[in-house]
Amino acid sequence: MLFKAGRNFAFFTLAGCSSKVAETEQYSGFMSDYSDLQTVETSSGHQVLRWVSPDFRLSNYKDIYLSPVVYFPSPVPDSRVSAATLEQIRLYTEQRLKSAVSSHKQLSSRPHEGGLMLRTAITAVSAENKDIQFYEVLPVTAVIAGTMTVTGKRSQNTFLFIEAVLTDVSTNKPVIKVVRKAYGSKVSNSESQITQNDIKSAIDIMVADIVDFPGK
Repeated sequence: MLFKAGRNFAFFTLAGCSSKVAETEQYSGFMSDYSDLQTVETSSGHQVLRWVSPDFRLSNYKDIYLSPVVYFPSPVPDSRVSAATLEQIRLYTEQRLKSAVSSHKQLSSRPHEGGLMLRTAITAVSAENKDIQFYEVLPVTAVIAGTMTVTGKRSQNTFLFIEAVLTDVSTNKPVIKVVRKAYGSKVSNSESQITQNDIKSAIDIMVADIVDFPGK
């Protein structure tokens, strides 16, 4: 079983396709409150769940402390995602986040009053069957596609879930919250191993959106 937070993900069916954003039952509990999140489109054209305090101004803060990226809850490696791969993904996410955040603000070695703190958790690393394309819903090919889904022969999209909270250290109140389902590359079937290289593009796109996030 792949590392996933929350309840088991719904099994893919011919009647529907996978959600582009996290469903409420897929929230990990890393944040204390998810109720104010709204779906927005990033500069790269991807949908994310995000909330920004109406009072937030980046210029009001001196720097940002990045807490180490963590897995939440603790992951359980398996035959598809090894412990080594999970650590590679975590380190790569942390490295790329530092680069992206430092494009907006100086990084701090510790949290302090007058600064911001970014807490980030990877809450799932997994894969799901590709969305069925329009040409697959013809009467004959739909049956074939459905059989391939059941037998695990369909190609799959890899993805990871990221939850992040940017906090005003002085007040200990969040100013930005994000939940993102980020897609990586495709693997051939439900038995294929997921590697760091499969997930890297998901992290890179997320990081590019952080760089493009409008500063105030």
